Amino acid sequence: MFTGTAIFIFGFVLSGSLYAGYHETQVISDLGVGPTAWLFNTSVFIFGIAVLISAYLLLNIGIQKHFSILIGLAGISASLIGLIPETQGVPHVIAAAMIFLCGGMSALIGYQVFRGPFSIISPVLGGITLIAIVLFASGNYLGLGIGGMERMIAYPLILWILGAGAYLMSPGK
Repeated sequence: MFTGTAIFIFGFVLSGSLYAGYHETQVISDLGVGPTAWLFNTSVFIFGIAVLISAYLLLNIGIQKHFSILIGLAGISASLIGLIPETQGVPHVIAAAMIFLCGGMSALIGYQVFRGPFSIISPVLGGITLIAIVLFASGNYLGLGIGGMERMIAYPLILWILGAGAYLMSPGK
């Protein structure tokens, strides 16, 4: 999970930086159809596959079944985002909603899997993501614009999955 997330972060930042005229007020998926689409879509696809493989491994070592399945669904959804750009309409929206919902819910129930400070941080980040989803879906962007509110969904989730991957890599986990 950690490596896939790191690859995604680099792909996300690089594609946003190299895409002339792209601005944070735009939705993240705009990066998947612009001149740097190959970089963004490839990094999202690799991220999704890495998360899916991680979910499979977590399930096989006995990590809570619901947690592992939610992570697996988030991984599948991320891979689909890499394959189905926003120009494809509803299928892309469904994949994006699934990664955000499944990722947010897995972070929310992460207190059952993690110990120490991360058992508190995990549901907080999941809660932020899920609240931001509700605000986004209701059209209440809190003055951040559509791209800013989407980032309020995505960034806590990205931080969480990076942290969860680091936690799970630590000795004895």
